Amino acid sequence: MTVQRHPLPYTRIINTGSDPDVEEWVAGWSILAFGVRIGVRTNRPEVLPRVSEYLPPLWKPTPVSYVERLFSLKIGGTGARRNKREFHELFEDLEQGTRSRSLRRVLEDFERRVKIYVAEMARRRVFVHAGAVGWRGRAIIIPGRSMSGKTSLVAELVRAGATYYSDEYAVLDPRGRVHPYPQPLEIRDQFSYKQRKCRVEEIGGVTGTKPLPVGLVLVSRYKSGVRWCPRQLSAGTGVLELLANTVPARRNPEIVMTTLQAAVSEAIVVKGPRGEAAETAPLILTETVRGA
Repeated sequence: MTVQRHPLPYTRIINTGSDPDVEEWVAGWSILAFGVRIGVRTNRPEVLPRVSEYLPPLWKPTPVSYVERLFSLKIGGTGARRNKREFHELFEDLEQGTRSRSLRRVLEDFERRVKIYVAEMARRRVFVHAGAVGWRGRAIIIPGRSMSGKTSLVAELVRAGATYYSDEYAVLDPRGRVHPYPQPLEIRDQFSYKQRKCRVEEIGGVTGTKPLPVGLVLVSRYKSGVRWCPRQLSAGTGVLELLANTVPARRNPEIVMTTLQAAVSEAIVVKGPRGEAAETAPLILTETVRGA
């Protein structure tokens, strides 16, 4: 598999076949995720099925050889050929990522990088760091970065009857509607803070399939012992709260602002700390019904 520069900026072309300069690249994929073309290549074809578990949700294989970002996974020896000193390595274009004896650690870095790139470059979609669920025909979105407690709250909302859309990104179209980003929940252990993937079906939930208009924007962080009593914000303030968590805000500010304004145009926006997710989730669903 050879890699050559293409006239378009930041674009690569992938062709199968031998490469006298880089003999280890013997297998790879071109995929499409939210309109973004991603290339993945490796020196060990047998690792590709495992790599697929770390790709963004709703990805599709594509025969197109031109890609916007190329990820290279160099796998160390395996089985009897494995040398304890050998490392697995990840490259994002020409930048070296994680280098580790743990393949899982390298793949987790790959997952983080490819998802960030897709969120930044997605076609006709604006990615907001947020949990998202559906409830009675409208979406509830909970903006926030890692460690804000949004995954725990999303899980409890699903247990209370809401439809799962995402625990990482609220994906908005130009009309401000929320689309599914159906990755497994990344549930964090309360003691070690390590994450484990959990399919939404394991907690009795279902994944949404249709875009929904936003009914509630909930700006909130977990705080022990707090009773949930939020205050309502204006639509303009709601846009600013979402903007602070929007991935492509600097790259495409005009489209982002138009999309966020459309998202909050008919939504309630509330802000305030919250206590335990299991206690707060039913109150949030009640608030959404009352607002509707």
